[in-house]
Amino acid sequence: MAEQYSKEDEIAILDMINKWVENEVRPIAQEYDQADKYPHELVAQMKELGLFGATIGQQYGGLGLPATIYAKIVLKVASAWMAPSGIFNSHLIQASAIERAGTAAQKERFLPRMASGELRGGVALTEPNAGTDLQAIRATAVRDGDHYILNGTKTWITNSLNGNSLAVLVKTDSSIQPAHKGTSMFIVETKDGQGNFKPGIKVSKLKKMGYRAIDTCEVVFEDCRVPAANLIGEVEGQGFVQALGGLELGRINVAARGAGIALGAMELAVRYAQEREAFGKAIANHQAIQLKLGEMAVQVEAARLLIEQAAAKYDAGERCDMEAGMAKFAGSEAGVFCANEAMRIFGGYSYSVEYDIERYYRDAMLMCIGEGTNEMQRIIIAKQLIERYKI
Repeated sequence: MAEQYSKEDEIAILDMINKWVENEVRPIAQEYDQADKYPHELVAQMKELGLFGATIGQQYGGLGLPATIYAKIVLKVASAWMAPSGIFNSHLIQASAIERAGTAAQKERFLPRMASGELRGGVALTEPNAGTDLQAIRATAVRDGDHYILNGTKTWITNSLNGNSLAVLVKTDSSIQPAHKGTSMFIVETKDGQGNFKPGIKVSKLKKMGYRAIDTCEVVFEDCRVPAANLIGEVEGQGFVQALGGLELGRINVAARGAGIALGAMELAVRYAQEREAFGKAIANHQAIQLKLGEMAVQVEAARLLIEQAAAKYDAGERCDMEAGMAKFAGSEAGVFCANEAMRIFGGYSYSVEYDIERYYRDAMLMCIGEGTNEMQRIIIAKQLIERYKI
């Protein structure tokens, strides 16, 4: 449950984040992205800022931020460099699953360590042959006394190399229909006290066009033993519901990341358009450029408002799959549109790695795919529309 924060609290929190982003995140973004180098120093700073506990309840050592404030934090970070926001977002989706569906003992055991950043994790849902369709997963967990034996492969898993914990979705009953009733989710502490991967876990980093510097990996479980006490909620068959429950916050986050890319790209384009001259005047004075900047501004602000709407409903405890889907769709598409238009404004220089805009362009498309494709968001929105306006 989100804590109560005053407007003054919000302003102070966002001011602190703004200073951190401008002083620490933006200056290293291009260098670390080009080198595909993990930002360990930023992670240490995230711990100090409390970002790993941003939405975790204060009773567990977190900040208990409402989604409305959290989304603004994410948007600001992504406006400078989208990738680091994934470090704490994936982590907080795992924490949300535990806080919503875990037993009292699981919450007390894991959440304080997650809030401090001692445990840093993510969610392992996607498989080579199962992404949006989570019912099609093949990874399994078989009970063996006080443990379960996990086998299977997960892919595109954030925080799996440099983190040390994952919420893993598996099949505990492959015969039951519908298939989602046979899924369960486990908390897997992937490393020992020395930072080495535990037996039965192999992690391989994937190379990506964008979203660099952040560890996105294939994770293979081979007879990996996990305590039965780590089954979230300690009841089999609830994994699908637990996974979907975290996706509303996840989609609000991705919406904010997309809108952040859109805002950052627009700001770069506005600045460059005033600096670059063509035909005797700054290109910002050419109508063709003004048309682009005007539409970019509208898309950024429209995305912001949809994100605020979804976050407010989430904070109120209301169903918001439609609103989160709309925000995710609008925010991510705004990111793609603004990055593309900014590339055109920068012209030939947009292809140079000396300019940040090419990074925004590479990062943008991922937001249309992650946390459920935008094609799926359209379907979710349409189904809810039909339900709400049923005749």
